[in-house]
Amino acid sequence: MNITKTKKRIQRLIKVAEESYKKITQLMEKMDRLQTDLENTSEQVDHIEYELAEQRALLEAVAEQEGVDVDALLAEADLPPEPGSEAETESQDDGEDAPQQATSRPSASTE
Repeated sequence: MNITKTKKRIQRLIKVAEESYKKITQLMEKMDRLQTDLENTSEQVDHIEYELAEQRALLEAVAEQEGVDVDALLAEADLPPEPGSEAETESQDDGEDAPQQATSRPSASTE
C-alpha cells in the first residue's frame, strides 16, 4: 500500500469538499437574497394593487358625477385581453411559446 498516493487522494478529496462547501454556501446566500427580494416584491405588488383599487373607486365616482357610463366606456376601449379570459387561453393553445403574462396577484395561479 502506497501511503503517499493515499495522502494525495485524501488531500484532493478535501479540496473538492471545501470547494463544494463554498459553492453550496454561496447558493444558500443567493437563495436567501432571492427570498427577501420576492417578499419585498410581493409587498410592493400588494401596495400597488391597493392604490389601484383606490384610484379606480375615485375615478368611477368622478365619472358618475359627470354622467359618464364607465361600463360602456370600458367596453369600447381597446384593452388587452383580461388575464384568464378565453382569448388569452386560445392564443396560448396555438402551440406557440407565448411568454407568461404577469399578474398583479402573487398568489394567482397560472393554468
